[in-house]
Amino acid sequence: MDLSITQTMKLIVLGLAVPVLVAVLLTWAPPRASAAPDAAADYKAKCASCHGADGKGATSVGKAMKLRDLGSAEVQAQSDDILFEIISKGKGKMPGYEKSLGADKCKEQVAHIRTLKQ
Repeated sequence: MDLSITQTMKLIVLGLAVPVLVAVLLTWAPPRASAAPDAAADYKAKCASCHGADGKGATSVGKAMKLRDLGSAEVQAQSDDILFEIISKGKGKMPGYEKSLGADKCKEQVAHIRTLKQ
């Protein structure tokens, strides 16, 4: 079987490219849909006393204030921007957390709320 120089070069390139591509695909991890690990700790520290550990609002404060279930379709249908605005600036009797947590951690809370989806 006689191969031209062009065919030989194509085989060499292919022989090098395939293992590299396989290595990249094996080591690549897709983005995680879950919130950052610190988000759960921040949620527990700042939010769970009213919203409950599961986000259902079934605490005494949550029931008294008639808080919505954070995993409900109604809450989950809100945009990330709206949820961020509520978390960072506050709403009703809920204080804003942008000053104490910072904008990035407020964004992480939006991602955490998405993990509570029913």
